[in-house]
Amino acid sequence: MTTGAAGEVIHPFHLAVPHSDLDDLRERLDRTRWPDELPGVGWAYGVPRDYLKELVRYWRQEYDWRVAEARLNQWPQFTTTIDGANIHFAHLRSPEPGATPLPMTHGWPGSIVEFAEVVGPLTDPRAHGGDPADAFHLVLPSIPGFTLSGPTTETGWEFKRVAAAFVVLMRRLGYERYGVQGGDWGAIISREIGRTRSDRVIGVHLNLLPNSFQPQEPEPHELEALSPPERERTLASWERLRSWSRERQGYADIQSTRPQTLAYGLTDSPVGQLAWIVEKFKEWTDSEDRPEDAVDRDQMLTNVMLYWLTGTAGSSARIYYERAHADYQGMPPELSTAPTALAVFPRDNFIPLRHIADRTNRIVQWTEYDRGGHFAAMEQPELLVDDIRGFFRKLCEAART
Repeated sequence: MTTGAAGEVIHPFHLAVPHSDLDDLRERLDRTRWPDELPGVGWAYGVPRDYLKELVRYWRQEYDWRVAEARLNQWPQFTTTIDGANIHFAHLRSPEPGATPLPMTHGWPGSIVEFAEVVGPLTDPRAHGGDPADAFHLVLPSIPGFTLSGPTTETGWEFKRVAAAFVVLMRRLGYERYGVQGGDWGAIISREIGRTRSDRVIGVHLNLLPNSFQPQEPEPHELEALSPPERERTLASWERLRSWSRERQGYADIQSTRPQTLAYGLTDSPVGQLAWIVEKFKEWTDSEDRPEDAVDRDQMLTNVMLYWLTGTAGSSARIYYERAHADYQGMPPELSTAPTALAVFPRDNFIPLRHIADRTNRIVQWTEYDRGGHFAAMEQPELLVDDIRGFFRKLCEAART
């Protein structure tokens, strides 16, 4: 047990899953009751049965949780109580004394496992062929209600409350000035930290920017005011949103309205939990036939394992419910003056638009890549690392002039 900067208790954490939990998982996998399936429909109706059967076979017979557990335990991990919630985090200090503190926040259905390939290059660039001036002290928190920070025990854990808790966490760790980074819910949380604590936040780096896409069919006069490339991008953004609403919105509607009902099936059936998450790794990544085209299979299964072993399918889904029922839902986005960077990966869920993003964000870096999707740290770790380094390097250089 240690104490934070203001005397608050921080407990060391070591991941040690009981053998009985792993035996229970294997038994449940062996007893899977498989549904029927229409022939020749591929992924159109959801995860194909043949694909999932093979993935379950691999999970049951070849995947080694103990290897994954040992790898996670290489990271110094801790828990602390903030605003009544148990918050788990990894804290990886750079060997470079002048490193920039940087919390990186995951989203749904992700976890800190997403960051496995970027931790080394960001904390110790000297050992990875980079400039030691680009080093970061990383804090990787698990969102309250998610995996090792779950389940939460009371209502109200929407993204603004999470952002406020993470501000407390950084203060508790002794960091007065820091950057923030995130994607998915992590982007929403990180932007909120930058928006509300510009006195502490150096800059906000995101690989998803909320409220930056075309929200409704654009009017002719709107399109006429844009340059030809931005006009084309705006139409594409609207079409992507329409497709999302028609084909991919269902999971969010369920989690925003009845997360408890969903939780029974996902908490009782490991194959159900697997399918619920793996579908997103297929649909949201730069993949073709299966998610493994874009992400490592073992890393994806380790992410699923954290949800399964902690029983947080329902608890993590509640963030959707809390946002949907918050008093600010439906209100226009609030202005953020924090210096903000966006790394745009083409197979992410939405197409962001610069002319919309500029209305409520202080965009100082906007980089579009030709590959990658929603889980950028897993799919394109080198591109993401370079983008983060470049952004904070420019901010530090500007601060010195």
